[in-house]
Amino acid sequence: MTIEAHLATLEKKHGALEQELHSALIQPSMKDQDIADIKRRKLRLKDEIEKLRSSSH
Repeated sequence: MTIEAHLATLEKKHGALEQELHSALIQPSMKDQDIADIKRRKLRLKDEIEKLRSSSH
């Protein structure tokens, strides 16, 4: 897989987590721990995306 394809995949996953987070925030039954988990996963993806972008330049 090329770096560009990998970046596209990671960005797609990041967008999906953004949607999941938005849905979780509007659901009053969602636990704070579950929301924190989504945020952590999103941050890890963002870090990986940034790392790939900086290494590809």
